[in-house]
Amino acid sequence: MTASSAGPSPRPIARWSDEPIPALAPPVRAFLRARLGDLTPAPATDPADIEAPPSRLDPAARDALAQVLGPDAVRTDRLARLRLAAGSSYADLLRLRSGDGLCWPDAVVAPATEDQVRRLLAVSERHRLAVVPVGGGTSVVGGVEPDGGGAAATVCLDLSRLAGLVRVDATDRTATFLPGTTGPQAESLLAPHGLALGHVPQSFARASLGGYAATRSAGQASTGFGRFDAMVVALRLVTPRGTLVLGTGTPNATGPDLRHLAIGSEGAFGVITEVTVRVRPAPQVRRYEGWMLPDLAGGLGLLRDLVQDGPRADSAPDVCRLSDPQETEVQLALRGSGVQAQALDAYLRVRRRSGGCLAVLGWEGAAATVRQRRAEAVAAVKAAGGVWLGTAAGEAWRRHRFDAPSQRDALLDAGVLVETLETATTWSRLPALREAVRSALVDALTRQGTPPVVFAHVSHVYPTGASVYTTVLARRARPDAAGAREQWRAAKAAATEALLAAGGTLTHHHAVGRDHTPWLDRELGPLGVDVLRGVKATLDPAGVLNPGVLVPQGPPAALPPA
Repeated sequence: MTASSAGPSPRPIARWSDEPIPALAPPVRAFLRARLGDLTPAPATDPADIEAPPSRLDPAARDALAQVLGPDAVRTDRLARLRLAAGSSYADLLRLRSGDGLCWPDAVVAPATEDQVRRLLAVSERHRLAVVPVGGGTSVVGGVEPDGGGAAATVCLDLSRLAGLVRVDATDRTATFLPGTTGPQAESLLAPHGLALGHVPQSFARASLGGYAATRSAGQASTGFGRFDAMVVALRLVTPRGTLVLGTGTPNATGPDLRHLAIGSEGAFGVITEVTVRVRPAPQVRRYEGWMLPDLAGGLGLLRDLVQDGPRADSAPDVCRLSDPQETEVQLALRGSGVQAQALDAYLRVRRRSGGCLAVLGWEGAAATVRQRRAEAVAAVKAAGGVWLGTAAGEAWRRHRFDAPSQRDALLDAGVLVETLETATTWSRLPALREAVRSALVDALTRQGTPPVVFAHVSHVYPTGASVYTTVLARRARPDAAGAREQWRAAKAAATEALLAAGGTLTHHHAVGRDHTPWLDRELGPLGVDVLRGVKATLDPAGVLNPGVLVPQGPPAALPPA
């Protein structure tokens, strides 16, 4: 096995990075003041001032865990527990920034082998310990909240020591990784073999491959390379009832594909300890460019044509991102000192164009293939009335595509509610769904006295439909963390009802967690939820794994009358 270079650095508390938070640029401050009104700064509490409740882990359970893992791999100190007391959603960050409403784990454990994971689960059953697997901790739907329900104590299973490359098969173009390997580590370990994974979500810097699989992640280039669930060819899942070895490396007809008991299981059925994925040759060329399209309807039609009717199956660019008019306006308003925005406006005026929707298109691969694919796509873009903005616009997006989580830190300091939600639907339903979500968010937040800025983009394009990713900015309604959390909870609930009514999926790539569980039966149906409960009862009969996540609590649905 090739170990990762050093393992992930300790997760920052209440922030995306330990780097200094850059001040909001003057155009950003002006935009926020003009659109949201006066803001009240809301600095974070110093983590040193957040007091921890006593750990509920009794000495016998601690000794049993230490015997399995070693004493240094079982931590009950305040700082270790605080780092894993919440995920990365807006509500989570409010808790971490204030210390109010935190769900403290009683211990953090860090196994280094699959056998230790297996033995740890056995100890947890004996001592009634809830176990919450945590990779990068980037869940934004309550997927790693350490709430053990009625357990005697809750432990976070930190997967950072289970990181590294196990093997590479260049003939099959597959690679096997341990679950705590982060995206950057995976790419670094594949590079000497001339290979790449190419799965790049916005959480790339911290998210782990085990987390990608457990949440059915989609990366920014999923249009070209596929979602992570399509990349997984095999994996190992350690459950309290034994270890499942899932996948043969090739498609088969041996009944239902049991890999998908683990892919998307969110740590509720078992702990992923190894994942084998498709890899590809490292790209020779990466070309990203910006285009301005006349309107949203035309842009959606273009993306649909590219993915459905292109001259080849891979005619659609690997990255297809189309901003709606509101997101386009926001992006132009926030460009540096305004010089770039003025130049862009002049460029579009020369071409008799005002307004429109910004698109970013990207291709990666062998140079000749990229040239051919781009030429095919560009012909369609021009036919749709697209105006080329150049590679500088595309490269600027590529360079800064991971900035949003850090920018959120500065926005939170300024007193801004900033959060996202995503869904997906068919092409025919997509325009109405986008507007329904937007209207629901505007109405819900305006009723609370905090009119928002709401904008969205379409990405992750498929022959049958695409995802819609919506961002919300609003003035924080109340200074207390509980009130601020309620402000967003009410808005998110309204948006969720709207997207379900419009035919959208509950989640396209953020998983279910705790936040989406109350609506799960609306998408899966009562019988579908009962199937999840049945799998949980078989693999985790004592209910020690991530209780409350994915599988709704409560009795099975009533049987229909005979």
